[in-house]
Amino acid sequence: MNYIDLITSVLGLTCVVLAGRNSKANFWVGYLYTAALFVMFWQKNLYASLLLQPVSLVINIIGQYRWSHPREGEAVEKKENELKVSMMSWAQRLMAIASVFIIAGLWGWTLDSLFPADPHPYLDSCVTVLILVAQLLSALKKWDCWVAWILVNITQMALHISVGNLFMPIVCGLYLANGIWSLATWTKLYKTENK
Repeated sequence: MNYIDLITSVLGLTCVVLAGRNSKANFWVGYLYTAALFVMFWQKNLYASLLLQPVSLVINIIGQYRWSHPREGEAVEKKENELKVSMMSWAQRLMAIASVFIIAGLWGWTLDSLFPADPHPYLDSCVTVLILVAQLLSALKKWDCWVAWILVNITQMALHISVGNLFMPIVCGLYLANGIWSLATWTKLYKTENK
C-alpha cells in the first residue's frame, strides 16, 4: 500500500468538502494537499501534474486572500470580508474552453518530447490544465469552478487508474459526487447573494 496515496486522498477530500461548504479553512488544508501531491506525482513520474503544484500553491494563496478581501461590490451583503459567488460570462467560458484545448495540446507535446517516462503526456496535460482553470475559478469564487471540477474528476479518475494508484480513483469518484453537490450548493448561494 502506498501511504502517500492514502494521505493525499484524505487531505484532498477534506479540502474539497470544505470548499464546497464555502469554508475558508479549505485553503489551509490545501497547502498540505499540494505538498502531498507533489511527492505522489514525483513517485509516479507524472511530470505535468508535479509541475502544477507550485502553481497550485500560488493560486491557493490568491484564493485565500480574495475570499477574505473582496473588492467594492463583491462582498456578501452585511459581510464585508466575504467574497460572494459570481458567474463567468459566456464569452469567458468559451475562452476558457479554447485555452484548455490549446494549452493542454502544447503541454502534452512538450512533455512527450522532454519526459518520455510520462506514460500519458496528453491526458496528464489535460488534467493539469483543467485543474489550473478549476483552481483559478475557485480562487475567484466563480460558480463555474464546480463544472470545471466535475470535468477534472472524470479525467483524473482515468489518469489514476492508468498508472495504478489505489486510492485516488476512489477519491476522484467521491470528488465527483462532492462536485455535483457543491454545484447545487453554490447555485443556491449565487441566487441568494446576487439578488
